[in-house]
Amino acid sequence: MPLLTVDELKNLVTNAKPPCVSLYMPMQKGSTEVRQNPIRFKNLIRQAEERLDAIGIRHTEAVDFLKAAHELDTPEFWEEHQERGLVIFISPDVFRYYLLPDEVPEIVVVDSQFHLKPLLPLIQNNGRFYVLALSQDNVRFFQGTRYSIKEIEVENLPKNIEEALQYDETAQEGQQRIATGRGGTSNPFTQPGSFHGQGSPDRDEHQKDILQFFHLIDGALHPKLKTASAPLVLAGVEYLFAIYRQANSYQHLVEEGINVNVDIVKPEELRDRAWSLVEPQFLQAQQQAMERYQELAGASTGKASDDLKEIVPAAYYQRVDSLFVASDRQLWGDFNTETMAVNLHSEPEPDDEDLLDFAAVYTLLNGGTVYALTPEDLPTSAPAAAIFRF
Repeated sequence: MPLLTVDELKNLVTNAKPPCVSLYMPMQKGSTEVRQNPIRFKNLIRQAEERLDAIGIRHTEAVDFLKAAHELDTPEFWEEHQERGLVIFISPDVFRYYLLPDEVPEIVVVDSQFHLKPLLPLIQNNGRFYVLALSQDNVRFFQGTRYSIKEIEVENLPKNIEEALQYDETAQEGQQRIATGRGGTSNPFTQPGSFHGQGSPDRDEHQKDILQFFHLIDGALHPKLKTASAPLVLAGVEYLFAIYRQANSYQHLVEEGINVNVDIVKPEELRDRAWSLVEPQFLQAQQQAMERYQELAGASTGKASDDLKEIVPAAYYQRVDSLFVASDRQLWGDFNTETMAVNLHSEPEPDDEDLLDFAAVYTLLNGGTVYALTPEDLPTSAPAAAIFRF
């Protein structure tokens, strides 16, 4: 199952081909309540079949179109997964589902695009970050969010100092081998070791070797991170952090690290401890964006608006820098990309779409930032507000 990130949502949008079915379902937990999940799921599938029938797809074709979703409905699936929410996306070329850590409203949407706005609070308040787990014998790189973490393979990333510096236990006389504990997590300056050649390297020489090792790690990460802006958190024994900072070229390295034995720590603990360090950065960015909106709107600069008829075409034509949108509302209507006319309807009409979702999706696609918030947290009484690039 793919990691739920902004990039993954962009992938869903760019690969969408109508009809696009979006199914959102809150899930029950517990021995008794969990029995409601397959019942609710079948009802959602039935609604999706009816929506497909309504747009002219034969019932047998609609059933076949939803077959992959049907196949999820097994006792093993419901017993294994005890999350709080489920979302499924189906189109002619896409079938993906995500298990969610928070509840979502029960929604069935059949449209020309996937309905993504209910996921935005999870994404926006989720925040992507990286974790670099360091020891002399074991280097790993992770991508995480508030609710998930996975290890990422990085080309040419050295796994240990011996590999990186090409030490050889059969080296010629005069060469030496640095010894560390098997975990690579104990301070090597206080650990006994076997050395080849004459004498043992002193502390300064050892630090130079570690620094060289870290320069190689930083160099391997550079192609991966050169266009990134997510925070990078170091994990390992604390004395390594200062040495790595000397080698680091990534601008978004978090000052505080996670002091932990990276050879035995579980990824979930890395996720939780890293999130506690980076969450304040994400909240600060949101607060700064809201203050900027208030300043621009108050000065009547034309660079901020809460008029959806102005926001929708601006999002489509790459003008929206930041969008604040009500996560739990839908505003149905249509948008003509040629005339830029926006029509709002009190009830959904044929070929309508949720224009709040439309604005959010195109803001993301065009490199903007979306803050999906509850109505009381928005900077205005309107269900959407935007800061324009120009």
